[in-house]
Amino acid sequence: MKKIVVKFGGSNLRRPEDIDRVVNVVQTYQRPLVLVVSAFFGITNALVACVQAAKEGAGKLSALAESRDYTLTLRALKKEILDANIADLRQRASTEAALNARLDQLERFLTGIHYIGDVPDFVNDVILSYGERLSSLLLTAVLQSRGIAAREALPEDIGLFTDGVFGNAACDFEASAAQVSAALAGDGIVVVPGFYGVSRDGKTTLFGRGGSDYSAASIARCIGAESLDVWKDVDGFLSADPGAVEAPHSIARLHYLEAAELSYFGAKILHPRTVEPLFDQAIPIRILNITRPDLGLHAFTVIDGERTVTHDVVKSVSSTDDVAILKLHGPGVGFKPGILAEVTSTLDRNGINIKSVLTAQTAINVLLSREHLDAAYEALATHHMAGVVEVSRNDAVAIVAVVGDGVLDASNVGSAIASRALSAALAGGVRVTMSAAGASEVAAYMLVDRQDRRLALSLIHAEFFNAK
Repeated sequence: MKKIVVKFGGSNLRRPEDIDRVVNVVQTYQRPLVLVVSAFFGITNALVACVQAAKEGAGKLSALAESRDYTLTLRALKKEILDANIADLRQRASTEAALNARLDQLERFLTGIHYIGDVPDFVNDVILSYGERLSSLLLTAVLQSRGIAAREALPEDIGLFTDGVFGNAACDFEASAAQVSAALAGDGIVVVPGFYGVSRDGKTTLFGRGGSDYSAASIARCIGAESLDVWKDVDGFLSADPGAVEAPHSIARLHYLEAAELSYFGAKILHPRTVEPLFDQAIPIRILNITRPDLGLHAFTVIDGERTVTHDVVKSVSSTDDVAILKLHGPGVGFKPGILAEVTSTLDRNGINIKSVLTAQTAINVLLSREHLDAAYEALATHHMAGVVEVSRNDAVAIVAVVGDGVLDASNVGSAIASRALSAALAGGVRVTMSAAGASEVAAYMLVDRQDRRLALSLIHAEFFNAK
């Protein structure tokens, strides 16, 4: 029997009592599983802040004390979770000792940053992985305390190898598949911490922020899983953000490409790279809601390779304000050979990812994550390029995208989708900076003034869904 890979994210792990819901879900399956877990909600962000504080406060006793205070806070939190979920005093004590041993390791890394005043990439990645390492150890112990046969399996022990890129690694499936499959075979429950793998030389490498989804998908591919089940606290993918529109509906089925684009353009259900390992493997992704125990294993959204063009084409409207525009001005920048290659090479050397590029005769517009805008501006403004007379930046924008198979299909109603979305936004007073279609066969998007993002989302959603 093929195993199911089950992913529990930080949204499932906010409070000590949430562990009980996770255990109930595991019991509902009544079959061997591979569980992939994220850090408890907020832990990774706190570790990021802790690393930065340790680096900035190098040599200061106050900064060292702050790092130790944080590990003390973590010890108290984990003890609270243990007390709420493990009744047997002996098992509780042994689990607490194991958790404290890992927290001792974390504290030594933070102390090392304090003394050297720097954070090498490999140290940063291993520190940020500790949220998941603590979750997997703790959940394994709780499952065992409930009489469930469970064991923990760390990525470094099962051979989940990566390409060795720190901070944003990719799984090396050729090196990993056989070892991971063998290590996770057998009955019972296997609990794996998400978010990281290991390079060929054994160093921890992260799969990027939110990368536990990618971890789970990579493991599902390695073992040829029956499905990847992702448990959330919402009813799957929706037609829009419920905080921005009234009564969005659940989407029962999506193609891998549609799910990837929705995630890329701001939907918080999956990490954008989750479908990447499964795209050619015919392994479906099922989105379930942990707050609806009455529905058992009902999947609100199933993501697979089946392409379906609905009558109204658009399946969801998504948005994000994690975008900024870096603009290169010059009377001939769109025509002069080599400028775009020089721009992309310069940004790549500085570790800056490009979301999209839109060109004209007098300007090149580079879309980036907002957090990379200042670094990108400094890299290009100080790098002389023939034909570029000015470099400007704008972070007061947001993306709104319509997603659905057939959006760019000229043979049917899809050919009018992008113009309908743009017209609806403009008619409602939305300030549109630019509009684009063609980069993806299932999505079209526009950049709007950031203050108009919710308005644009509401207007475009109404255009395509109110009639339904």
